[in-house]
Amino acid sequence: MQKIYGAKERQDGLYSIGRNKWELIYGFGKDTEEAESGYNWRKLFKGAKPTPEECAKLIKATINDATEEKILRGFVWREHKVWLSAENQFDYKAAHDLAVHSNGVTLPVRFKFGTDDVPEYFTFEKVEDLEDFYTSAVRFVNGVLNEGWDEKDWVDANKELFA
Repeated sequence: MQKIYGAKERQDGLYSIGRNKWELIYGFGKDTEEAESGYNWRKLFKGAKPTPEECAKLIKATINDATEEKILRGFVWREHKVWLSAENQFDYKAAHDLAVHSNGVTLPVRFKFGTDDVPEYFTFEKVEDLEDFYTSAVRFVNGVLNEGWDEKDWVDANKELFA
């Protein structure tokens, strides 16, 4: 599905837009809180009308992709953008667990935050700071996953919109 900008609200549904042409519209989002308008996800179908199950499968794949992207790029800790790849999440957990179990003997530990173009380095010298960072990251990931699960449950409960 593609982001189509200019939307003011959700317009969920499967719409006939011509002879053997269908447009699936799903969701609503904004890139920033301040934006006047936002976007919907859209997919054009030519030929046979897609089934509600096909629509739901496509929407859920879009939700999964958006969830992964938000986890990867959406976490900010103390004004530092943090890249939460699976590898980084593992590294952060390992550093946290070692610091906690060794009463800080493994500290200091330094991580690269920010982006490749604008790197930001942070050195954890106290267990408390590393615990705050790690638990904040875990809460963020869990919150994003829950949002995705809730949205997929919404799709299941509203399949009639895509009939």
